[in-house]
Amino acid sequence: MDSPASGIADSRSALVNAAECQACPAHAQLARMGVDVAGSDHIVALAGNPNTGKSSVFNALTGLRQHVGNWSGKTVTRAEGAFALSGKRYKLVDLPGTYSLLSASQDEEISRNFLLFGQPDCTVVVTDATALERNLNLVLQVLEITDRVVVCVNLMDEAERKGLAVDVRSLSRDLGVPAVPTVARSKQGMAELVSTVAAVIDGEVKTSPLRVEHPAEVSDAIRGLAPLIEDLVPGLPNARWVALRLLDGDHRVREALLSGELAELANRQRQAAPAQSSRIRALEGAQ
Repeated sequence: MDSPASGIADSRSALVNAAECQACPAHAQLARMGVDVAGSDHIVALAGNPNTGKSSVFNALTGLRQHVGNWSGKTVTRAEGAFALSGKRYKLVDLPGTYSLLSASQDEEISRNFLLFGQPDCTVVVTDATALERNLNLVLQVLEITDRVVVCVNLMDEAERKGLAVDVRSLSRDLGVPAVPTVARSKQGMAELVSTVAAVIDGEVKTSPLRVEHPAEVSDAIRGLAPLIEDLVPGLPNARWVALRLLDGDHRVREALLSGELAELANRQRQAAPAQSSRIRALEGAQ
């Protein structure tokens, strides 16, 4: 049996870890987006094309532990829920259904900003097993931003009815991230999905995301442009992705860079770091 002193030490350690998590720059940015991180050990984003059963996945994972509001300063609806595993609490944020992250619409911009600046601990991309080729466009774009991705291959029952065979193991190998087959309506595969998300977050499952190979000229341009972007916007989480978007002619990203919007978001993250340190030092001093 643990001693009382051991229990107190564990409690203090948990307080320090909670403060470190909730005061970190990424979580500070999440709070500005209107996402309440209090009481959560990890933040999980749920992305996907429309009509992939994403809402069914969200409902299957969260049950009644969910609420709906709007994204901060937007009219777009934001759904949040929660699930738990092995004593850890996971907040699930349902991103707007989009076909891409090219920020051509408000929904795409919200999803892009959340993944780039909110830096969720894991992103689940829901795909339709009957239309994987179409859905993989978004998957590959998400993989350009983050390594911590789990692909949810939903509607496996529909694929079977249509005589389609989906080799999920090969898909996972080719993408370099876990892929989990599910039928969200009947909660089939949900337990495996949750445990896989937890394993990716904890580092038990290592990912090596597939990144699209570009022509040599484009790759050289990215290598040359990314350091310039980092100099212009210190602390930007993924300058390589921004460089790629600029080269691809993404007007919205260019506008955000030139207007200082990206710099402001990155600066907010830097400003949140001292608050994190002082809060942790205060808790440690109480031990």
